Amino acid sequence: MIEDVEDYFTKGCGRCARFDTEACSTKLWAAGLAKLRGICLSADLEEVVRWGHPCFRHAGRNIAIIGAFQDSFVLGFFNAALMKDPENVLVKPGPNTQHADTIRFTGADQVAKMEQTLRAYLDEAKGYAEEGRTAPKTASTPDLPEELVEALDDDPELAEAFHALTPGRQRSYVINLNGTKRPETRRNRIAKFHDRILAGKGANEY
Repeated sequence: MIEDVEDYFTKGCGRCARFDTEACSTKLWAAGLAKLRGICLSADLEEVVRWGHPCFRHAGRNIAIIGAFQDSFVLGFFNAALMKDPENVLVKPGPNTQHADTIRFTGADQVAKMEQTLRAYLDEAKGYAEEGRTAPKTASTPDLPEELVEALDDDPELAEAFHALTPGRQRSYVINLNGTKRPETRRNRIAKFHDRILAGKGANEY
């Protein structure tokens, strides 16, 4: 995966074979991504690379992340359970996602038309970060095995990536790790899962 955020907008995320080709999703949506990035940067957010994508931070917390697919590009919000969504524009990116956290676009003109809404949503998310508020845990949040808790405590990047996974993907790791009783086996599995978690995938995704 890329480590320089500029590479995302010129080459892609580096997570598939379309990297640095004309078929890369970031090339298909270059104009829209540039407009979306400009809005985020003008909101006085810090831009960093997370999981091969541009991630925007405020008050030491992740606020939003940009992504691109073959059929659309998106702006995803962290702690989406806190978002009020008065314009009803947030959607769930997948069936295993508990809360609607994504605004999906299919053209740069849509970003331009939604600029005021986007700025308002970013300001709302910034406010939660400044207050230190996080989304409350729900009954579907899995109890993590002790070995996984230790691994996340020792590796902040891994912890950030794991907690950004959908509840379904988190559960896939818990189920896999709970399938063995030996702590050493669990630790070995966690080591093998490291790159998969950073890539935003579940235990059974390759």
